[in-house]
Amino acid sequence: MGDTFIRHVALLGFEKRFVPSQHYVYMFLVKWQDLSEKVVYRRFTEIYEFHKLLKEMFPIEAGEINPESRIIPHLPAPRWFDGQRAAESRQGTLTEYCNALMGLPAKISRCPHLLDFFKVRPEDLKLPSDSQVKKPETYLMPKDGKSNAADITGPIILQTYRAIADHGKNSASEMAVATGDIVEVVEKIESGWWFCQMKAKRGWVPASFLEPLDSPDEAEDPEPNYAGEPYVTIKAYTAVEEDEMSLSQGETIEVIHKLLDGWWVVRKEDVTGYFPSMYLQKSGQDPAQAQRQIKGRGAPPRRSTIRNAHSIHQRSRKRLSQDAYRRNSVRFLQQRRRLAQPGPQSAGSPRGENPQSQRAKPQPAVPPRPSADLILHRCSESTKRKLASAV
Repeated sequence: MGDTFIRHVALLGFEKRFVPSQHYVYMFLVKWQDLSEKVVYRRFTEIYEFHKLLKEMFPIEAGEINPESRIIPHLPAPRWFDGQRAAESRQGTLTEYCNALMGLPAKISRCPHLLDFFKVRPEDLKLPSDSQVKKPETYLMPKDGKSNAADITGPIILQTYRAIADHGKNSASEMAVATGDIVEVVEKIESGWWFCQMKAKRGWVPASFLEPLDSPDEAEDPEPNYAGEPYVTIKAYTAVEEDEMSLSQGETIEVIHKLLDGWWVVRKEDVTGYFPSMYLQKSGQDPAQAQRQIKGRGAPPRRSTIRNAHSIHQRSRKRLSQDAYRRNSVRFLQQRRRLAQPGPQSAGSPRGENPQSQRAKPQPAVPPRPSADLILHRCSESTKRKLASAV
């Protein structure tokens, strides 16, 4: 068999999604050398990160040494207030960008970095569920390339957060913030790294360093799911705090609470604890994508480990303790095991009891009504006088 390569990449349109927060993803039709065609979904921040790394891998072709030698196409950085209008107007730029990529020399257009970026990921196959309160909205790119003005709305208002402590850059893609800085959150990623912008800067910031302005609590944090979702650890982690869990690589656990700061509550048998979501991968999925994220950035720090944190709120965040997680989890597991126990049962009867014992107990017999003479014989003198006067 020949080498794997991409014949063509076509932009189909974009999709507006609302989980975990409002954002946009672009739909690409990727045509491979074996004549297969796959649809993949990518956020613009992902595309921009891919573009920056591609320039680092090929500095000559990116014009870093001599601008006249540049052949890698340009791609503008994410805009302020990346709303639906920006997502729609950017389609032409992305179409030209993808066409230019496919026209580059084979060492670039067929490099592993580009091929991996356009490969189908598990999240491309598992699209947002129809059971969501607000379903995704799809906007297909017109065949004539013209936009429908009726489909374009104003920019979305980005959520504003405040930095509770100083955070320095550990990589080129991160953004440094100081205590009290006000940032706008463009994207919230499950790993706990949020893409933010502030004045002329933009980059990734750990969610644990940010707090909402109106409340210390994160309104978009989901409720715990004690049924659990199966995940596999792709990197070992040793607990630092008492409420964390130490796990080796390759262990299977259940996630019972996905918190937006990137530290999820996991369950191993009857034990619960915090664990970095970046080191987890859904069971049965290829861990290659998650491994690349780990190499790019490590797990974000927990709020409890940040020194000199200063909040503007009087009370602290509402968080369940691990004791509460364990109690609720054990209660749920016991109920699930009880329901799973086999055995003959009558409808509505408690499990494990003999059906014969569930028979209705005999009720005491109602005595016959006494005769009038018996009543007169046993009643009091006062009753007898009242009866005599009535006659």
